[in-house]
Amino acid sequence: MSVIEIGRLLRSSTTGFVVGCRVNQLEAPFFGGLVSVPLQNGIQIFGLIYDIHIDDDGLVRQLVTAEDVDENIVADNRVNRNVPLEMSVLTVGYSKAGRIFHLLPPVPPLSLDRIYLCATQELCAFSQSGRFGYFRHILRSQEAPVAELLAAHLQQAQQAQCAAGNYNWSSAAVQELITLLRDDYPTLMSVLGAVGEVFAHD
Repeated sequence: MSVIEIGRLLRSSTTGFVVGCRVNQLEAPFFGGLVSVPLQNGIQIFGLIYDIHIDDDGLVRQLVTAEDVDENIVADNRVNRNVPLEMSVLTVGYSKAGRIFHLLPPVPPLSLDRIYLCATQELCAFSQSGRFGYFRHILRSQEAPVAELLAAHLQQAQQAQCAAGNYNWSSAAVQELITLLRDDYPTLMSVLGAVGEVFAHD
């Protein structure tokens, strides 16, 4: 079960949602991270973080034009003020009654629902369930940086799978991507380039 709360839901649709939190909560969420939203009806929605951005406010606009900003003021602005941070999440599946589905959920999460970062065991269980059906949600996204998101997710999932002894997971995942993108050569090359860059440094 996810235990690290990273924020609350601002807005949502069936295909994705936006999470809000404070800047001092930024240590937990990261690009490509798998998150979950437990609903009251027993459904748990899963998604991948594909964008993290920090909006400004009136004080920040004033501070950035100042010549010398004291570090205590910077720290106070980040810790004590409600500097808005938003994370965009792509929905990739859900679970119900202990069964994982790589399908869009029947209902989206609601405003102010709590969002949690998935534990390693959850990432492992989600990514090895079925035959990579959730890849199609990533590949058809018009908003997410598809190649980089896949690379970040594969890196994190591979680490979880190796910890569980599933050392061939990444090879099977890359082979599935090649199959799915066999008729889209430009996207295939972009994805393989990003994935190769990640695994070259492992």
